[in-house]
Amino acid sequence: MRQVLGFLGFIALVQGVLGLVARFADLDRGLVRRLDFLDGYEVYASVALIVLSFALFAAAESRRSR
Repeated sequence: MRQVLGFLGFIALVQGVLGLVARFADLDRGLVRRLDFLDGYEVYASVALIVLSFALFAAAESRRSR
């Protein structure tokens, strides 16, 4: 479970950073840019993904490895 949470945290971090870079560099990359219902809220969604990734990393660290 620890590895799954770490992997999901990494994916969320990459997508969040990619969303911010895409927004400010006017690129068409990342999951956030491709979701139509987030139109106009790309920055907020990207920041939320970055915060979620840190929460997932913290949850992964709190899990005991067996």
